[in-house]
Amino acid sequence: MFGLFRAWRRRRVLRRHKIDNALWQSVSARFGFVRRLGEEDQARLRDLCVLFLNEKQISAAGDTLLNEEIELGIAIQACILILNLGIDSYSDWVEVIVYPDEFMPRQEYRNEHGIVETDNQAYAGQAWLRGPVILAAALVAAAWESDGTNVVIHEFAHKLDMLTGDANGFPPLHKGMDRHQWSRDFSDAYDDFCDRVAHQEETEIDPYASQSPAEFFAVVSEYFFELPAVLRRNYPRVYAQLVLFFRQDPMAGRQS
Repeated sequence: MFGLFRAWRRRRVLRRHKIDNALWQSVSARFGFVRRLGEEDQARLRDLCVLFLNEKQISAAGDTLLNEEIELGIAIQACILILNLGIDSYSDWVEVIVYPDEFMPRQEYRNEHGIVETDNQAYAGQAWLRGPVILAAALVAAAWESDGTNVVIHEFAHKLDMLTGDANGFPPLHKGMDRHQWSRDFSDAYDDFCDRVAHQEETEIDPYASQSPAEFFAVVSEYFFELPAVLRRNYPRVYAQLVLFFRQDPMAGRQS
């Protein structure tokens, strides 16, 4: 019953709420991963953005100045991941918090020796389990450059990863996907990448991906959408797994 009501409510939202056409054209045209979509897919992405902006609260922290352009940019980048997965993929949390620049949450944590320490690291973004996504506005603006670094895609990839609990690089797979094959393909790629980074080799993919399997998944998701040829050239099996997971192929019809 609740599912039927939610579907009815969303249809009503799509009837009543529209994104200004000039605003949509101006913001969406900045993203290469939108420009490559056909008209039908762009229309579906636009509808997802309407639902996202209706169901999520985007809040300013500090002296951040938010406007429709920034909010729509965040929505577009968040929704490209779920273009063929659906808005329910983001159903267990409600808020996006935007700081003006990198932020220091000063969270306490217990280290491997059982001692409580304070995290004083500066972050460009964070995704909390069943909690908010936190972004730095300066990095959100930089995400309009298709350079393989996209803090919004990165953090929302973590959100998908967290659908099975803590982020570990193993999101819930779809029916028909092979869990063992996913594990082999990602583990082999991650081990190879960490080895290359440890030997200080130059890599086309951001070395930050070597931090953990969760970060590897988030970083390769950035490349999947922004620089798919780079990811497919370096780790074709990982690319193939992401095609199955995201249910879209950024390289379809293109030469590598």
